[in-house]
Amino acid sequence: MGRIKVAVSGAFGRMGREVCRAVLNEESLELVGAFDLQGEDEDIGEILRKKPLGIKIEKLSKESLKKVQPDVMVDFTTPMSVIDNIELALQCGVRPVVGTTGITQVDLSRIGRWVDASGLSAIIAPNFALGAVLMMKFVSIAARYFPQAEIIELHHDQKIDAPSGTALKTANIIIECREEDPPERDELIKLSGARGAVQDKVHIHSIRLSGLVAHQEVIFGGTGQTLTIRHDSIDRQSFMPGVIFAVKKAASLQGLVYGLENLMDW
Repeated sequence: MGRIKVAVSGAFGRMGREVCRAVLNEESLELVGAFDLQGEDEDIGEILRKKPLGIKIEKLSKESLKKVQPDVMVDFTTPMSVIDNIELALQCGVRPVVGTTGITQVDLSRIGRWVDASGLSAIIAPNFALGAVLMMKFVSIAARYFPQAEIIELHHDQKIDAPSGTALKTANIIIECREEDPPERDELIKLSGARGAVQDKVHIHSIRLSGLVAHQEVIFGGTGQTLTIRHDSIDRQSFMPGVIFAVKKAASLQGLVYGLENLMDW
């Protein structure tokens, strides 16, 4: 099999640039396209402070996709555009690998139908950091033994969705793995939102500050003890091994995969 041809949607952004670098550093992959609304007509090589590559940033469209003919399109854009991007990729015979968060269960149902109709594959992951995937695996074990859990997720101040996709997925894992519901208790809430958002009795607290990248801790409570499971991404490079892993998997898969853990051997 020849090299997998990859395009990046959201290439001008911080995550998009890291993806472009990672693809260029992987011998089995070939960067063929870069899409974004910003940086149009700029050479992606120069944006990455490398020599010009002859790949200029374009707006994502059916025409631009068909021109570069990628096998896989990696998407790190915004919750407002990602669904349209996925649909467009599948219509053009391109397999999407998506790290953009803000995708709902309703969205996933629609995407699943599009993927099935196309006969292709799509991989959507709330978090591509392998450590975060392991964190969620450990959470699935702990949730069976601790009746209470709360999630604190911390991200950079440019992240526009809250809670994060990772936090929502972690809450779902806790709910699915619980042996019983947590005990009911009365609360005197003096300030609205003080206890965070609640998803099926799991409290989620979101923090947005400059200086952060992506962090999450899950605190479990039981009789006379607590257990904290925490993961920290201190650099965006932490997501790249997972992205490259997903791109390689997508080229030979069929169907929709939600969550990197479903591609891993446990």
